[in-house]
Amino acid sequence: MGKVYIVGAGPGDPELLTVKAYKLIQNADVILYDRLINSEILFNAKPGCQLVYVGKEDGKHILEQDKINFLLYEFATKNDVVVRLKGGDPFVFGRGGEEAIFLKEKGIPYEVVPGITSAISVPMYAGVPVTHRGVASSFAVITGHGSKGQFPDINWNALAGIDTLVFLMGVSNREKIAQNLINAGKDPKTPVIFIEKGTTKEQKEIVSTLQEVAEGKTKVYPPAIFLIGDVVNLKDKISWYEKAFGKVEETV
Repeated sequence: MGKVYIVGAGPGDPELLTVKAYKLIQNADVILYDRLINSEILFNAKPGCQLVYVGKEDGKHILEQDKINFLLYEFATKNDVVVRLKGGDPFVFGRGGEEAIFLKEKGIPYEVVPGITSAISVPMYAGVPVTHRGVASSFAVITGHGSKGQFPDINWNALAGIDTLVFLMGVSNREKIAQNLINAGKDPKTPVIFIEKGTTKEQKEIVSTLQEVAEGKTKVYPPAIFLIGDVVNLKDKISWYEKAFGKVEETV
C-alpha cells in the first residue's frame, strides 16, 4: 500500500512551488495533474513516472470526480508515492477535501501539502495587495461558478460590505457578478482588475470599474483572477513585476 499526497502546485510560476512539493514531484511514481499546472513543473518528475491528466476544460472534467477518486485509490494500491497535483492550494476551490475524505474512507494513507493560492499571489504580482492599512481591512475569496457550472448561490448583500473581493473562475460570469454586487449596494465606480495568466511571463492585466464590467465592456480570457476593491488604486504605487519581466496592461 502506497501513500497519496494531495499537493498544491501554486499559481503558475514553477519557482513558487514549496520545497516539499518539489521533492514529492521528484519522487513520485504517479502524478495526477490538472489543466493549469505549468508543464515546466512536470519536467521535474523522475524517469518512468506515470503522468495522468485529469484536468477540466470548458467547464467539463475530462474525468468526473468520482473517477479521479477511484484512480487515486487504484494507483495507491500499486505504487509507493502517488501525487495528486493541483493548481494553487488544494483546499481553495480545489476539491482536495473531497479527495481526502474519500481516501480516508478507503483506508488509504494520505497527506495534504499546501500550495500558494492564486487568490493572493496573482494580485500581488500585479502590485495589488488584498489588504492595506487605511484602504482594506477585509477580503473574501469566492468561486465564480456554482455546481455543474451554474451561477453560484451567493449572499450578495454580505459581500457588498467586504473591502476586497477576489473571484476565482469568475470570468465567464463577470457581468452577472458585477451587476449583483451593484444591486446589493456596491459602488458602481469601484475599481476592478482582471489578471490573466498571473505569475507567468504571459501575465496580462485589465483595469476597469464594476459598472463597466456589468455593461460588458471588459474583454477577458481565462484563466484570470477577478478582483474588486479600492486596493486596485494602489497598483501604480506598488507594481513591481513588470520591471523584471515586462507586462501587458489594458485600461477599459
